[in-house]
Amino acid sequence: MPPLILLPPSEGKAPGGGGAPWHESGQSFPELSDKRRPVIAALLDAMAGTLEARTKLLGVGAARTQEATTANLAVDTSPTLPAIERYTGVLYDALDADSLPAPLRKRLDQQVVILSGLWGAVRPSDPIPDYKLKMGAALPDLGKPSRYWKPHLTNALSEAASGTVWDLLPNEHAVAWDPAIAGHRIRARFLDDVEKNGDRTLVAVSHWNKLLKGVLVRHLLEHRLDEPGGLVEFAHPQGYTYRPDLTTTSGNTTDIALVSVR
Repeated sequence: MPPLILLPPSEGKAPGGGGAPWHESGQSFPELSDKRRPVIAALLDAMAGTLEARTKLLGVGAARTQEATTANLAVDTSPTLPAIERYTGVLYDALDADSLPAPLRKRLDQQVVILSGLWGAVRPSDPIPDYKLKMGAALPDLGKPSRYWKPHLTNALSEAASGTVWDLLPNEHAVAWDPAIAGHRIRARFLDDVEKNGDRTLVAVSHWNKLLKGVLVRHLLEHRLDEPGGLVEFAHPQGYTYRPDLTTTSGNTTDIALVSVR
């Protein structure tokens, strides 16, 4: 079983598309198609709410709420793009899938799964329309998508997750599946070694976290790593190196750190 890489979607999304509506297209997780219907129905109901309510739910400024509302109302009829083309955030910019040679593009689609508030799980080649919904949003009569999706995603990922899982999800998405199904779950932190009040201390990177993970994904695909030791030779362009001495393990989960001295 090749290592599985779990990624979040991006807030930024490319508009338009040329593919058929999602439900008329092939999907990597056909068992989730019917499970998407309650989420779509709840989202459509929410789009009938006030501007204030929609702005709060969607987590965008008022100026962008109408654009997001329009996209959400048309999710069943809108043209689609492959998910890897739809998502345009910094993680996906750093991953730069277009520049991957054909064998790695194939490996990308085999190993990467993106957890989404609306779709549950998609692979990079799965066609999806433009939309706006966060995994942690509270939909009327449905609640948070993460809570709704957890049993369905746990079941859908059970076979693929039976080996190594590189869990590169933020907390909001990490709670949407049960990591107990993983053979070996690996989580990665990026830390800056900085001087504060004359002492060296490690500080978690927040602003550039997604960009840093995008580069890591390329390395994982290129070397098909299934254990952290393979990162010893990893030379991150932003200066982060794997620190084995900071590795901790609890149950089936290993937490690793990549550190840059600042």
